[in-house]
Amino acid sequence: MQTGNAFQRLFFTSVFALAGASGFAQAQTAPEIALPAIPAPAAVSLDAKTSALLILDISTAICQPNPACLATVPAIAALAKKARDAKVPVLYSSTPNPAGPPPALADVAPQPGEPTVAARADKFIDTNLEELLKQRNATTLVIVGTAANGAVLYTSFHANARGFTVVVAEDGISSFTPFNTFLARHQLLQQPGFTNAANKPLAEKMVTLSRGDLITFK
Repeated sequence: MQTGNAFQRLFFTSVFALAGASGFAQAQTAPEIALPAIPAPAAVSLDAKTSALLILDISTAICQPNPACLATVPAIAALAKKARDAKVPVLYSSTPNPAGPPPALADVAPQPGEPTVAARADKFIDTNLEELLKQRNATTLVIVGTAANGAVLYTSFHANARGFTVVVAEDGISSFTPFNTFLARHQLLQQPGFTNAANKPLAEKMVTLSRGDLITFK
């Protein structure tokens, strides 16, 4: 019996070793995949009466430790000023924390009357974000924040599923790695069921990639 068990161990060890070697060889010889091209950001003109700006997780806990995120703060601050000047509602998100949601960075901090919801990546889940947006008659959302492949991506997709048209300002999004930001920009236009691969400006209930200086409110 012991001899049989030893043979079984030897047999399975050999099989797994061969499978691992085969997989390694395949990985070594797999062709490189070219990164897809992403369309240039589009200029958009939005109705101030039916738009809202969402600033996601630009906080002391999430943004402060990340230089890539800090680099987006001036663009986000400029877009927030543009929105407020046009009387466009500005809403914020933060992340759950037992001690309370971490505050937004001072340069982009909420002004009186600008609400904050706290959630993980998808800011619609377990919050009243949709209700807040409906109260403000918003049908088009401009979204900035971090992480691009987290809060920005998932909140944008959920917004589309709930019937909102979304504009993401590229100069206002970031991740901890450049590839994750690239991935998010690509995927925002490739959302299954809501694909806007050509980045058509203001495609209804889809995402448009834009940039802060290309966004105007009328």
